[in-house]
Amino acid sequence: MADRPELTVPGLEAVGRFSVTVGEIIEVGQTVRGRRRIIPITGGVVDGPHFAGTVLPGGADMQLIRPDGVVEVAARYAVETDRGTHVFVENTGFRHGPPELIERLARGEPVDPDLLYFRTTPRFETDDPALGWLERDVFVATAARLPSEVWIDVFRLT
Repeated sequence: MADRPELTVPGLEAVGRFSVTVGEIIEVGQTVRGRRRIIPITGGVVDGPHFAGTVLPGGADMQLIRPDGVVEVAARYAVETDRGTHVFVENTGFRHGPPELIERLARGEPVDPDLLYFRTTPRFETDDPALGWLERDVFVATAARLPSEVWIDVFRLT
């Protein structure tokens, strides 16, 4: 076999922090796959080196709590940038951790985000040509759930 060239290890470039406010959890109930629930997205802000804006109300996170305790997140919402353009966000991923910490989260108590695994892969669509790179690059995020909001730090893979 021929020598294999070294491939570049991707780096991370900060895109920004999405601080997304959420409403009361809507319990859909137990399904074959797990417990289904909907978390309304009520607003928020985006602050970053490439763009800033306001999270528009009307989105939601359609969560599935699997029998193994892992939460599958699937959020969809829109951002209006400070320039008046728009970014549609579809963010999927996983949250899990020790059961006692997950129970504290469920009760609305603060939990150190470093003690939980909460990672997502956001995808974007935009009507802003200057932000077109959002539609062609790969992104990862780390997140933290607080009682009434979710912080999502988004990074572009370089």
